[in-house]
Amino acid sequence: MYFNYLLAASLLGLSLSSPAADTSHDHSDARRPPPHWSEGVFMEIFVRGYQDSTGDGIGDLRGLISRLDYLQQLGVTGLWLMPVTQSADHDHGYAVAGFRSVERDYGTLADVDELLRQAHRRGMGVVFDYILNHSAAEHPIFQAAAADPASPTRDWYVWRDGNPPDLQDWDIWGYNPWYALNGSHYFATFGAGVPDFNLRNPAVINYHRDNLRFWLDRGLDGFRLDAVPHLIENSAKDWNDQPESRRLTGEFTALIRGYPGRHVVCEATASPQAYAKPDVCGSAFAFGLERQIVQAARNDAAAVAAVSHYFETAPASMATMLANHDIFAGQRLWDQFKGDEAAYKLAAATLLLLPGTPFLYYGEEIGMAGLSEFPDDRQIRAPMSWTAAGGFSASAAPFRPVSPNAATHNVELEAGDPDSLLNFYRSLVHLRTSQAALMRGAYRQAFAQGSVLGFQRELGHERLLVLINYAPDPWQGAVPGLAAGQRLQALWQTRAQAKPVSNAANEIAPAASVTLPPQSVAVYRLH
Repeated sequence: MYFNYLLAASLLGLSLSSPAADTSHDHSDARRPPPHWSEGVFMEIFVRGYQDSTGDGIGDLRGLISRLDYLQQLGVTGLWLMPVTQSADHDHGYAVAGFRSVERDYGTLADVDELLRQAHRRGMGVVFDYILNHSAAEHPIFQAAAADPASPTRDWYVWRDGNPPDLQDWDIWGYNPWYALNGSHYFATFGAGVPDFNLRNPAVINYHRDNLRFWLDRGLDGFRLDAVPHLIENSAKDWNDQPESRRLTGEFTALIRGYPGRHVVCEATASPQAYAKPDVCGSAFAFGLERQIVQAARNDAAAVAAVSHYFETAPASMATMLANHDIFAGQRLWDQFKGDEAAYKLAAATLLLLPGTPFLYYGEEIGMAGLSEFPDDRQIRAPMSWTAAGGFSASAAPFRPVSPNAATHNVELEAGDPDSLLNFYRSLVHLRTSQAALMRGAYRQAFAQGSVLGFQRELGHERLLVLINYAPDPWQGAVPGLAAGQRLQALWQTRAQAKPVSNAANEIAPAASVTLPPQSVAVYRLH
């Protein structure tokens, strides 16, 4: 099998290292982000939609580099980049045509190296999307496999010869995943253009391992592993989240974490908490929690209760979010809240004060609206709104229309408004990263009383109390779980219209009864 691996590499002109390559030390530049960078706040970035530096209307790596100071000022400590490798789709990037080459619109490997240097200088780590499940149909490995059944890469993908009747038994999200080609059928979970790798083949495993090492040796800080429950399908009935998929995910995670200071987060829409276990991914997106937070911010008492219970059982390593690049996770928050900034801020506060590792989606911090003219994921992948005119490209029309509310919700305008969403996010992000108990503290004494959520975050002798009132009416009451004579020191709170007041007079008051204004947040240190 290893001979076939090397033969395939030779035929395809691939430069691959030995599968037994050493991972016991880091071969990259010695400068690294600080030890706890991955416990802070991440920003998910669609490079194509972030900043154009060349004047072609398409975002690129140099454009992103030019905006690192903004991200540092916002307080984020980690960047997750949607695929930046060569793609066949030339848009979202998940149809990978080259696992070690950079998408031509984005720049070069030298630009990746410079991005890493500049991000590390600012204390930020960088995580790339990596797609284990499939390649583009245009990838040379698949092209060789499709052209000749005797090709050494034929079994790098999943094939069935002829037209066996059992192929008709398959249904994944309403589609049959088997596609006819040259008298055979190949398997493709996500559509004809992205055929699944055969991840039972050790040569394919070694190929991915070498690709991961390639980026880690350049100094990359980790990966978001895409669609990990779909690595192995056993039958038309047993195709989702098979034990073999978890085992493989754990093996890839162990390789990545063999490099010091690296981070892994997995996209596992099936059983996300199981994938967050240390021997699988260690961290996985908390799908479902985002909808409960949004509903809680709309003053839904059942959702408030659900949010309060989530981290009583979920691992603290869960990756949390309110929205991302996939429409199945929800529209842009601005559209979900229909412009209700008070509710929007309550959702943001919930995300940033709960346990887990928060991931923001680019433009979320300024309230970017979606593009309603598109029926699919493109509606939530507009160019970033830097100014009222867009500010995305200096000399070309952007590859996609700008957000329809760019004139009122953009970085330049909101930076100067103390009551803006941007400054609300900035204030809470800095609060989180300045308080170790909020970054990595235990989750204690959670309660829900109608529209009020409360919980404590505890680390060592440090105890913080978080209270959120989602209702349009004030709330007054005793806080469960406080000792007699407990005193509260206000660290951060909001007043009417959710305007933040940091270090509110630094007062220390008895906790016998707490008053919360309508739609407000308060964070206290317990004495």
